[in-house]
Amino acid sequence: MRLRRGSLIRDLRQNMLTAPATSFLISVALLAVLLRWPHLLPLDRPNQRSLHSGVVPRAGGLALVPAVLAGWALQAPFPWPAAASVLVLAITSYIDDCRGLPVALRLAAHMAAAIAFAVGGASAAPWMLLMVVVLAVAWSINLYNFMDGADGLAGGMALIGFSVYAVAAWQQGAAEFAAINLCVAAAALGFLIFNFPPAKIFLGDAGSVPLGYLAAMFGISGMSLALWPWWFPLLVFSPFIVDATVTLGRRTLRGERVWEAHREHYYQRLVRSGWTHRRTAVVEYALMAAVGSSAVWAAGAEPKLQIGVLIAWAGGYIVLMQLVDRRWRNARSGERVRP
Repeated sequence: MRLRRGSLIRDLRQNMLTAPATSFLISVALLAVLLRWPHLLPLDRPNQRSLHSGVVPRAGGLALVPAVLAGWALQAPFPWPAAASVLVLAITSYIDDCRGLPVALRLAAHMAAAIAFAVGGASAAPWMLLMVVVLAVAWSINLYNFMDGADGLAGGMALIGFSVYAVAAWQQGAAEFAAINLCVAAAALGFLIFNFPPAKIFLGDAGSVPLGYLAAMFGISGMSLALWPWWFPLLVFSPFIVDATVTLGRRTLRGERVWEAHREHYYQRLVRSGWTHRRTAVVEYALMAAVGSSAVWAAGAEPKLQIGVLIAWAGGYIVLMQLVDRRWRNARSGERVRP
């Protein structure tokens, strides 16, 4: 046990500090350079579906993705399949940020990355399981993109979510897997310095799409490596999963075009009903930290306790959504009666 603990400490000092520190520094440096010439970047101009009022560059992915890959380059072995998919998604999404791509082409790229992961990682699995994996990865890609609509939100989710992955992996002795997750968290922290309200730059699709892919890919990979139970990644990223899934379901039932941009997410309703971006981000961070901490704590507990934690959080989300809905209805009523 003493030798194992010493080995883990050496891994922590070498891989789990050097590589993430590199990702953080490169993220900060690249963002500082990009913001010197913001007029050369794709710009997010406010419209009726926006929550911001000024023109903000949306090219954070140009810094975040290279920063992650640079940190991974210090790892042995280098995660080539993940890096290749992330790079392809980032390039495709950056073209979409600059020029706009048809929805069908964007979804085709997302599905191709999901299929590549499912087939490459579990080609011997039953085809129905592979389909579930493909749909889960594709949904994660899109929901992360959906939830990237308020200052500091997606960056904070990445920082906390991938840090939780890293902690859980390290507790199971998977130092290398923990380190590649920490690289993503560190790069997100560098981005968050410039994205925390008021944001100087947004992720753009080039940043949010790869993050959504990695959230699902690492979550499923951790399951296949027996590092955590099946529910663990769902609970860790539940603030995004619950908001995006419930909102999509509601819009589908109302017959709306779910592929079009909107302002109906719960975090958007909080901002539109009077909360500042900063307050919304801080409250979401607290929620993310709470679900992440409880997930790490419950992952090694008895099955009955794990079920209890999941039921408790399901009830908690129902209460939280009702509170936001009530605030939203009150805000709308105030607008209607205002002279």
